[in-house]
Amino acid sequence: MMTELPFDQVRTLLAVVDEGTFDAAAGALHVTPSAVSQRVKALEQRTGRVLLMRTKPVRPTESGEVVVRFARQLARLERDAHAELGMTGSGEPTRLSIAVNADSLATWFLPALTRVPQELRLCFELRREDEDHTAALLREGVVMAAVTSSPDPVPGCSVRALGRMRYVPTASPGFAERWFGAGTDASLPDLVADAPVVAFDRIDDFQDDFVRGLRGGLGASALRHFVPTSEGFVAAVAAGMGWGMVPEVQAEPLLRTGELVNIAPNRGVDVPLFWQQWKLDFPALAAVAEAVAAVAAETLTPETLSAGPDS
Repeated sequence: MMTELPFDQVRTLLAVVDEGTFDAAAGALHVTPSAVSQRVKALEQRTGRVLLMRTKPVRPTESGEVVVRFARQLARLERDAHAELGMTGSGEPTRLSIAVNADSLATWFLPALTRVPQELRLCFELRREDEDHTAALLREGVVMAAVTSSPDPVPGCSVRALGRMRYVPTASPGFAERWFGAGTDASLPDLVADAPVVAFDRIDDFQDDFVRGLRGGLGASALRHFVPTSEGFVAAVAAGMGWGMVPEVQAEPLLRTGELVNIAPNRGVDVPLFWQQWKLDFPALAAVAEAVAAVAAETLTPETLSAGPDS
C-alpha cells in the first residue's frame, strides 16, 4: 500500500527525478550518492517494480510516475500541515504548477489567474504544452493541474469541462488571392492542401487534420513553417507566410480590420478543453479552479461532460 512507503525513500526518488541524476539529488538532500542509490533500490524492492530508467537525465518508469505523483502530493500535504500548525515561520508563498496549452495561455488563461484572491499569496509556475499532452505532465506528477483536451481523468485527479475553443482557417488577403483566388468551393480542398501552411511545431497536426476533413489524403502541404508561439503563429499567418488554424478569439480583430480572411467560412473546428487537478483538499487549488472555470465560461463555447465515478 502507498501509505507503507517510507517517506525518506519516496522523497529521495522525487529528488532524483527533479534533479536529473543521483549525484545532484544527493547534493539537494545533503546525503551521499551511495545513500540516494540505496534508498531508491530499497523502494524498488519494497514495491517490486523498477521505478527509474537510469538515463541522463533520469526518467521515471510508469510505476515510478505513480510514486512521484504520490511524493508531490505528500509534500504538498506536509507543507499545508506545517502552515496550519504555524511551523513554517517564513511566510513563504504557495507555488502552484499548472500545464496549459499555448493558445489558452495567449488568450483567456492569464486573466483567470488575475481573479485568484491575492491574499492567498500564490506563485504560479506555468508549463506550456499542447492540450493533447498536458495530461502526461499531470500523470507524471510534474504539475498539480492542467488544461487538457482529454475528458478522461488522470488517476488521482478530478476533471471538469471548461468549454470549446473554436479555430478558423485563415490567411492574409494577399495570400488568399494568390493561392485560392481563382478557385471554387469544390476546388478549395485541393488548393488548401497544396498551399504553404504554418504549424506550431513538428507535433502540430491540426492543419493536417483540417485538410483531411476536407478531402482525405495525407494532410496539408509539405511547404510549412514552424512558429512555436501562439502570438508568432498568428503574426506569421497575417504576414502571408502560409494559412493556418487560428483561435477565433485571436482571429476576430484581424478579420474585422481585413488583416486576415477566413478561407473556408463555416468550416471552423471546435477543440474541447477540460480542467484536471489533483484530488486534494487544497483551498488554493480550489480557488484557482473556480477562477479558471469562471473565465472559461465567459470566453469559450459551453461544453457538457457526463459525470462518472472518477469525475
